[in-house]
Amino acid sequence: MSTFDVGLASQIDKAVKVLKEGGIVAYPTDTVYGLGADIFNADAVAKVYEVKRRSRTLPLPVLIGEAEQVKLVTSSVSRYARHLMEHFWPGGLTLVLPKAASIPDIVTAGNDKVAVRLPDHIVPLTIICELGKPIIGTSANVSNKPSPLTAQEVEQQLAGQVDLIVDMGRCPGSVESTVVDVTGETPAVLRRGIVPEEEILEVFREYAKEVGKSENRSRL
Repeated sequence: MSTFDVGLASQIDKAVKVLKEGGIVAYPTDTVYGLGADIFNADAVAKVYEVKRRSRTLPLPVLIGEAEQVKLVTSSVSRYARHLMEHFWPGGLTLVLPKAASIPDIVTAGNDKVAVRLPDHIVPLTIICELGKPIIGTSANVSNKPSPLTAQEVEQQLAGQVDLIVDMGRCPGSVESTVVDVTGETPAVLRRGIVPEEEILEVFREYAKEVGKSENRSRL
C-alpha cells in the first residue's frame, strides 16, 4: 500500500470514529463534496441542518454503501425502480423511495419518502461499509451557495464547523446528482443533474416495453 493509500485509510478510520460518536464529516464523492452523519442519529442530523443553515422543512438525501442496503432505508421498492438502480447505480442518480419507519423524521422533514443514492466513489462507500449504516449525503456547503469541489472550498464555507474533512483532492464532477421520484407508476424528475433526464426516461421506456412483452407472453 502506498503512503497516499495509508493516509487515506487513516482519514477514513477517523471519519468512521467521528460518525460513531455523533459527529459530522465532509467527504469527496463522484459529484461534489458531501456532508455526512449517521442517519439514525437524530442529533447528528440536526447538526447537518445547523451547519448548512438549511431549513428543517427540506429533507436530506441518504447515501448507501451497496444496493442491498436500500432495504435499510425504504419500505418498498418497485420493479422499475430496481431496474433504474441496476442501470445507473453506482452513480449520479438519486431515487426518491417510500421511507422506512426506522429513519428519524428529521432526515425526511417529516415526509414519507426518502432520497437515496449509491455513489461511485471509494471514500463514501468505504465509510458506509465500515460504519455499517447509511449516511447523510447532502452537499457540504451553506444552503444557496456553490457546492464545493475541494476540501479547501468546504473549509471556506463551513469555517471549522465540521468535525473532519476527508481530503482526496478535487471531486471529478461539478454537477450534482439527478433526483427522480420513483414512488409512482412512472418516474418523475425532480432535479436535473449529472445523469441526463432523457437517458433515464429512455431506460424506463425500454423497461416498460419488456414488461409489456412479458405480460403478453403470459396470456398466451
